[in-house]
Amino acid sequence: MDRVKTGIEGLDTMLEGGIPKGHTFVVMGSFGTGKTTFGLQFLNQGLAQGEKGIYISLEEDQDSILEDARAHAWELKPFLDSKQLAVVKLEPNDAKSTIARIKSDLPDFIKSYGASRIVVDSVSLLNMLFDSEHDRRSNLFNLSQMIKKCGATCLMTAEVRDDNPLASRDGLAEYVADGVIALRYIEREAKSELVLSLRIVKMRRTNHSRKITPYQITGKGIIVHEGSEIL
Repeated sequence: MDRVKTGIEGLDTMLEGGIPKGHTFVVMGSFGTGKTTFGLQFLNQGLAQGEKGIYISLEEDQDSILEDARAHAWELKPFLDSKQLAVVKLEPNDAKSTIARIKSDLPDFIKSYGASRIVVDSVSLLNMLFDSEHDRRSNLFNLSQMIKKCGATCLMTAEVRDDNPLASRDGLAEYVADGVIALRYIEREAKSELVLSLRIVKMRRTNHSRKITPYQITGKGIIVHEGSEIL
């Protein structure tokens, strides 16, 4: 099976070489756990390999996204200028026009662009545009299926519930996705510190690690310490 490298040191080893090509996977976590950084790192890895990418944002504008990437030494503007990367900004405060765009313009654009990697940041905000659970579920499923038909590997970010760090806020993304990677803080009382931890909850067609593994967010992106466990 073809694998798509995440670009995150340590994680690909835990995934038998990377994400299965064509999978949709969700990266879940609370604020500050590095979900956007994860998405940018995944996208940058593909761009560096000559692939095309699309970043769909419901929160940050293009300039802010470029600055986020630059903070980790990833210069994305040349890829934008060469049309290797596209940034699509959706406006959650204008729900009616954004929903219309998702159902009409966006599918056509994704099909014609030819991207092999797509990031949606975040589906929690995307789902808030729809009034009913049925609409949220069907929209997310349709978006995921449309991306799959294009052959792209898609990373979606999602916020987690306050009472369950292994469940997305609306409980939908993890059921649509082929894989779930959970990012969270764990408090080590003995040392009075918070440790960032990663867990691969599921990844179809992959004999993945199930360990709760520490990671760091550095000036060069996320580094997963796959040989370590949180005690």
